[in-house]
Amino acid sequence: MICRQCGFENKKGAKFCSKCGSSLDHVPSENPEKSDSTKYIIIALIAVIVLLVGAIGYFMLASGDSSSQVADVSPQSNASQPAQPVESDDSDENAQTEVVSSKQTSESKSWELIGSYSGSGSGSETINVPDGKIMVKLSAYPIKNYATNHLYVSGSNGQSGGVDWGSTSKVETRSDSFSYTSSSDETFTIDYYETVNWNVEFYRYQ
Repeated sequence: MICRQCGFENKKGAKFCSKCGSSLDHVPSENPEKSDSTKYIIIALIAVIVLLVGAIGYFMLASGDSSSQVADVSPQSNASQPAQPVESDDSDENAQTEVVSSKQTSESKSWELIGSYSGSGSGSETINVPDGKIMVKLSAYPIKNYATNHLYVSGSNGQSGGVDWGSTSKVETRSDSFSYTSSSDETFTIDYYETVNWNVEFYRYQ
């Protein structure tokens, strides 16, 4: 029993302090073993609480790291394949349009008949042919038993073609053709001799 007044430790169960004589009724008796066990229980509880707090903190940190890693993966995966912006350039579009137009124009062009001439017998004709890419087709059938039958087409630009037969040639229709390109009009002469029929056609690539 500890005296409240002087602090003297008295025997257990004493009612008065042996030193100062003060009453000890108000001083509760202490059980050292019980006090020590209580201290151990409190320490154990504190240790358990600390361990729980540490475990909770560890799991929270671990889950936070995994979340941040997942969050980092998505941008990286997206960054590995960046979207390629499509730039629009008027000059490129115009160039592509010109190429397409040129291709379409080229595909739409063909040989167009611009003049057809025919006759028989002997004679000559003069034809004016416009500029451009020109193709000439000609054919004739001769009168029998002549060695000088012919059909000739010649131009002022030096271009020419024709068919003829000799005295021993087979009497049959013969054909010829030629083409040229000119930046100006050309004059052609059609010369034919002793023919049953002849035909000359002029085509322009347009």
